[in-house]
Amino acid sequence: MTLLRQRLAALQPVSITVIDDSHRHAGHAGARDGGHYQLQIVAQAFAGKSTIARHRMIYDAAGDLMRGRIHALSIRAEVPGDV
Repeated sequence: MTLLRQRLAALQPVSITVIDDSHRHAGHAGARDGGHYQLQIVAQAFAGKSTIARHRMIYDAAGDLMRGRIHALSIRAEVPGDV
């Protein structure tokens, strides 16, 4: 998802992988309103942050995408060197 990648650029990631799993949720009520995605992101911005803080940073960067285009987001957020 290009828009998500653009928004997450604010975190200056070393790498981003986004996998669209929407097809696996066809017929699911939320699938009509937004997609289902897996995100793996590596950024120095996550250093010293808890998992919850990392996820909040991602949700903040994604902004309104989380209220429309994205129904579900599975997140794996890591610091370079921890991968």
